[in-house]
Amino acid sequence: MSERRGPLKGMRVIELAHIMAGPVCGLMLADMGADVIKVEKMPGGDDTRRSLPPEIGGESAAFMMMNRNKRGIAVNLKHEHGKEVVRRLLGSADVVIENYRRGTMERLGLGYDVLRERNRRLVYCEISGFGRTGPYADRGGFDLIAQGMSGLMSITGEGGGRPPVKVGAPVSDITAGILGALGVVAAYANAQQTGEGQRVDTSLFEAAITHTYWQSAIAFATGKSPGPMGTAHPLNAPYQALRTKDGWINVGAANQANWLRLLDALEAQELGNDPRFRENADRMAHLRELTDALERRLVGHSTEEWLARFEAAGLPAGPVLDIVAMQHDPQVLAREMVTEAIHSQLGAVKTIGLPVKFSRTPGKVITGAPIYGQHTSEVLHEYGYKADEIKALAESGAVALAA
Repeated sequence: MSERRGPLKGMRVIELAHIMAGPVCGLMLADMGADVIKVEKMPGGDDTRRSLPPEIGGESAAFMMMNRNKRGIAVNLKHEHGKEVVRRLLGSADVVIENYRRGTMERLGLGYDVLRERNRRLVYCEISGFGRTGPYADRGGFDLIAQGMSGLMSITGEGGGRPPVKVGAPVSDITAGILGALGVVAAYANAQQTGEGQRVDTSLFEAAITHTYWQSAIAFATGKSPGPMGTAHPLNAPYQALRTKDGWINVGAANQANWLRLLDALEAQELGNDPRFRENADRMAHLRELTDALERRLVGHSTEEWLARFEAAGLPAGPVLDIVAMQHDPQVLAREMVTEAIHSQLGAVKTIGLPVKFSRTPGKVITGAPIYGQHTSEVLHEYGYKADEIKALAESGAVALAA
């Protein structure tokens, strides 16, 4: 096993999770130093292995992104010996992550109440579509469903009678995984103090709802649901993408000081005297007219020219990049948000880096995602299984070893 680095070094996590939300939780913990053992189902493993195309050397690019820095074993949870393997792993684990439907872990004999009897310190993280309580607890959930029900799709897009639009990234999956990791770290800290673990329960639905803070504040205050505004902000203006001579630029003049900086950079001080634009409330009330007035000036120069001028003025602004351009941005590279993981078969594979930096205990992306069953023998040996026992488990169909 590669040397772990990061503030969670020493934490042992068993990931009984698949596709995205649960694996994001495991990914965050692994990048911060935890030893995350991913338990994949038999046959076939995590469904993300079949999220193709694209692939790199026969391995799913999506799977490799979500599962770097983890060790992987393949276990048949329908086989009694397979379930006993997992029970042994969980008997001394600090954390388990699962994102099955409600009742699945209980039917497998791996529910919280059972595991807690064997391991009082266990932090049991459940990430589901709608949470483990409430009238929707038995429903399955996906990012698209959560975005629609949370209100996110009602505030995304251009409006004007157009079809609903979801956020391009699966924000409820990713955010649920991050919230799960936050909950795990909090519960783990408490267990270190008290000796008692606990359940951590979050969901895609709740994760999506957290992205409506501003719009929910408006709805609480007015009783009305704000609609989609394209790139504009529901509370401050101008704070949006604006057209230039050769494309678009995002301008963050969201307070009065930055509004005045924008006017100076545009050499358009007369707009500041226009009663429609003097204060933020005025600008919000006349947003369309404001956008037109600004774009009439911005289309005279390129995005690059405006960026240089705005930076000199101290005005927050930025280009609208596609994914490939983002991956080559110098700040992205300086912050190691594009890095490489060493895959056992493919060598160095590019991946997204750890978004949290630590001054004393930095996390590190080290290993690539495991191939199917790569660490089954290694992990079982660590838990006391002898070579002949591991061979017998594989022959019985309880576990799978790497080819």
